[in-house]
Amino acid sequence: MATCLLLPIPSKPQNPNSPKHRHTKITTCSSSSSSLTAQSQSAKRHLLSLISDQDRGLKTQRDPPKRASIVEAIDALAVLGRDTVTTGGSLSATWRMLWTTEKEQLFIVENARLFGTAAGDVLQVIDVENKTLNNVITFPPHGVFFVRSVIEIASPQRVNFRFTSAVLRGKNWEFPLPPFGQGWFETVYLDDEIRVVKDIRGDYLVVDRAPYAWKE
Repeated sequence: MATCLLLPIPSKPQNPNSPKHRHTKITTCSSSSSSLTAQSQSAKRHLLSLISDQDRGLKTQRDPPKRASIVEAIDALAVLGRDTVTTGGSLSATWRMLWTTEKEQLFIVENARLFGTAAGDVLQVIDVENKTLNNVITFPPHGVFFVRSVIEIASPQRVNFRFTSAVLRGKNWEFPLPPFGQGWFETVYLDDEIRVVKDIRGDYLVVDRAPYAWKE
């Protein structure tokens, strides 16, 4: 909602001998949407600051007070974004994980070294038009594990998904795995830089737009 004021601005009189000045009225408006945007940006900066030293969530697992602070910051962003639609075309992107509470992903990230490698970028690749989602963990320079899913838009912020297949791939080999599971996630905040997610299991995810597009 915009708030507008009529302000009188004195103008020069047409008759120089006249002591009276006429006034011209101009309208100035300030939009509450500008205030909301400022609040969202401030809340986003606060969240990104909280997760910046958390090693994608590995440190948070051992620090319950820190986890509570991060979840509180996510909830604050969710309140600011509650009336927005986050399941449109802007959801389509290669999203790179900054922080999560999802134990399976964190386990792989933490223990990849046991297999003689290290985890690279962890990604979500979403294509709303083609109704696909790939969850991807990279193991540079050639390794990758990814799970394919089909998606369905359920509401302005909720997406349902169903896993269809999984693949563990190296430089010259590939090992298929059976599909496993289905669920939903809600994008509670979305802008040109980041996306914040809650899912069916109560996990949280913060991602940014990767500077590249991942392809199988």
